Amino acid sequence: MQQLLNGIFIGSIYALFAIGFTLVFGILDRLNLAHPAVFAASAFVGIELVERGGLSLWAALPIVFVFGAVLGLLIERLAFRPLKGRADAHFAGLISSIALAGMLIALLQWRYGPDTRRFPAGSFPDTRFEVAGAQVTLVQVVILAVSLALMVGLTYMVTRTRLGRGMRAVAENPTAARVLGVNVDRITAVTFAISSALGAVAGVLFAINVNTAQLGMGSAIELKGLAVIIVGGMGSLPGALIGGLVLGLAEVFAVQYIGSSWRDVIAFGLLFLILLVRPQGLLGARRVREV
Repeated sequence: MQQLLNGIFIGSIYALFAIGFTLVFGILDRLNLAHPAVFAASAFVGIELVERGGLSLWAALPIVFVFGAVLGLLIERLAFRPLKGRADAHFAGLISSIALAGMLIALLQWRYGPDTRRFPAGSFPDTRFEVAGAQVTLVQVVILAVSLALMVGLTYMVTRTRLGRGMRAVAENPTAARVLGVNVDRITAVTFAISSALGAVAGVLFAINVNTAQLGMGSAIELKGLAVIIVGGMGSLPGALIGGLVLGLAEVFAVQYIGSSWRDVIAFGLLFLILLVRPQGLLGARRVREV
């Protein structure tokens, strides 16, 4: 039971990170590889707000959410919008986002140095609960609650609101959506903002969970995020949630029963197995190629 709960908690962070990835990919058909840099930068900013700003984690999280959204707008404006008219806009945007990520990490190193940073001692209560014989910390409960709340809110927005209808229209056919009066540029910018805001919160939650923030923490979780959206189904928000939980559980049980060195082997081995059985992912739709 303890390992099951641990897998759910870490899987919820993977899912939140991956949903930011899949939101941009599923709606805009773009892969934003600056997303891991937003993940890392937001963890450092969260620690800064708590350590030097004197804020509680509860007050810091909304600020980090806004910070991530602003970074998302900058990424869209600087790395993707100038290239949208090119024939190779997909590939060019991917390379451009990698360059922007490198610049952001360099700025972080200039500001904070290469050392590992941590939240101040006592910044979060060390409260523990017992659930079916397993120990659960208040930090883990908050991580799961915040992740689920953001994912439910995002799903509601995409399926029930006018903005969500605009996103789905752009995802289906940007040209037709523009003809019907949808402001495609606005939808694109908002999608990047929401995606990066989710990645920012995921970065803070991850740093809280391990009480560590490093410059390379985004790169370490980047492959996990890509694996999650492939396992769940490219462009599927519920699939990203399920894929994150599956990957988190696979890692935790691999460490428990085989050894920590086998964690990534089991996790990515599961990825290959799922792709062999369902190439489109768990909840992905099989695409039909027209000729």
